[in-house]
Amino acid sequence: MSSREAEIAEIAQKTTPNLWCDTEADEAAHHCASLFEDSRVVRVLRCTEAGPGESGTVVAVQFELAGQRFVGINGGPLFRFTEAVSLEVRCAAQEEVDRLREQLGEGGEHGPCGWVADRCGLSWQVVPNRLHELITDPDEAKVARVTKAVLGTGKLEAAAG
Repeated sequence: MSSREAEIAEIAQKTTPNLWCDTEADEAAHHCASLFEDSRVVRVLRCTEAGPGESGTVVAVQFELAGQRFVGINGGPLFRFTEAVSLEVRCAAQEEVDRLREQLGEGGEHGPCGWVADRCGLSWQVVPNRLHELITDPDEAKVARVTKAVLGTGKLEAAAG
C-alpha cells in the first residue's frame, strides 16, 4: 500500500477501537497481525524525553487486522478487558475456526460458545459463517436447536444444524 493509499484508508475509517493494555500493546499488535490476512502494524509511537514515560518505551501502536484499524495503548494496569467488549471473527471454514481459536487463546483462556480471551485478556468470538445462517433461519425450532447446541459447547463447529 502506498503512503497515499494509507492516508486515504486512515481517513475512510470513521471509528477506530482503542485497546488499553498494561505494557504489551506492541507485542499484542504484532501477534494479532501475524494471524490475519491483510493485517499489519502501521506505526509504533514511542515516548520522547518530553514524557509521559521512559524515553523510547512504546506508548501506542496503530495496527490493522483484516483491514480494520485499531490502536493499542500502553496505559498501565489501571484498566482491564472484560467480556463486555469482544471482537467477533467470522470464519469461512472449520480449519480457520480451529487455527484462530488455538492461536488467539495461546497464553489466554478458552471459554464457551466460541469465545477466547487472549493473553492480554481481550475477548474474541471465533464464529463460523454458517452459524449466522443457522441463527437467522426462519425455522424457529431449528434456531432453538442451534442456540441450545452453541450454549453447550466451547469451540463452535461449522457443520450444518
